[in-house]
Amino acid sequence: MTGTIALVGAFDTKAADFGYLKDIIESHGHRTLLIDFGVLGEAGVPADVGRAEVAAQGGGDLAVMQQGNAKDEAMRIMSDGLAAVVRELHAAGRIDGIIGMGGTGGTSIAARAMRELPVGFPKVMVSTMGGGDVSAYAGAKDIIFIPSIVDVAGLNSISRRIYANAAGAIAG
Repeated sequence: MTGTIALVGAFDTKAADFGYLKDIIESHGHRTLLIDFGVLGEAGVPADVGRAEVAAQGGGDLAVMQQGNAKDEAMRIMSDGLAAVVRELHAAGRIDGIIGMGGTGGTSIAARAMRELPVGFPKVMVSTMGGGDVSAYAGAKDIIFIPSIVDVAGLNSISRRIYANAAGAIAG
C-alpha cells in the first residue's frame, strides 16, 4: 500500500537532509508532500507547502519575520502555522504519515504539529533531542523519536544511516 508522507522542516538549513530523506521514502513506493517552515535563507528543496503559506496560516508575514528581529515570535507563528497546515491536510485525507527532522527549534515546531494528529497516525521525529527526555515535545501523543546522533545539518555516513532508518520507520 502506498501513501503520502508529509516531510516537515526548515528547508533553508536542512535541504540536503530532506532531499535525501525524500528520495528514500519515495524509493519505498510512497509519495511525499514537503512542507517548509524555515524562515531565513532560501529553500534548497522545492516545497509543496511553502514557508510563506505556513507563516500566513500562523497569522504572520514571512517578509517581516525574515528581518530577524523577533525570533521567539517567528517560532510561535511558524509553529501555529504548521499545526494548522497539518490539521487541514489530515482532515482532507491528503497525508498518511508525517516525519520531521531538526534540532531544538525544528523539533519544537514539528512536534507541535504532530501533536495535532490522532493517536495511531504515523509520526516520526529525527531530532538532536531524541536521545533525552522528549515528553515536553511529545505530550500525550505517540510520536516516535529517533536520536539524530549528529546535528541535522548535512549528510555524512552517520546521518545517512539514521535517515534511512527513519525512512524505513515511516514507510513501514
